[in-house]
Amino acid sequence: MFKTTINFFAFQAGWLGCVLGAANGMPWVGPVIIAMVAGLHLNIVPQPGREVMILLAALVIGTLADSLLMATGWVSYREGLWIPGLAPVWLLAMWVGFATTLNGCMRWLRERPMLAAAFGFVGGPAAYYAGARLGAMSFDNLPAGLLALALIWALVMPVLYALARRFDGTLTGGANPRTTWVTS
Repeated sequence: MFKTTINFFAFQAGWLGCVLGAANGMPWVGPVIIAMVAGLHLNIVPQPGREVMILLAALVIGTLADSLLMATGWVSYREGLWIPGLAPVWLLAMWVGFATTLNGCMRWLRERPMLAAAFGFVGGPAAYYAGARLGAMSFDNLPAGLLALALIWALVMPVLYALARRFDGTLTGGANPRTTWVTS
């Protein structure tokens, strides 16, 4: 329970750092916090090499998804666009931070792909909308952007959880990945 609580609050700190940093012209703040969150996460799990695979997969998926949304013109970012055509670095860092929750505080969704899809359908757009309200981004076409985010996150969540099952680095040695998790 203690590790999942730390995981939850660490992710929230990373999310806020990314959004508020970008909203206030300091897009580097979030990635620095997420690097610390990921470092903490990898330091706590028994098999960090396996868990790194989830973080990298989420980064690749997030880069494709958010860059596509940006290319469609449905969303815009004013800070952190360091590589033309790619979503801002602070947003990509959030995907890494989010990936730390898959085998952590949000593990309860892992064996429930339909619920994970529903959670993504609602939670994904809600998080982006909150980021827009805080000034980190804007929707050029709010209905289309929210619908696209809902569909993307509904598809991505079950995929990320499948990867989390496959590369679970939070388990101890030869444990059954469906039943045993280090909770101390």
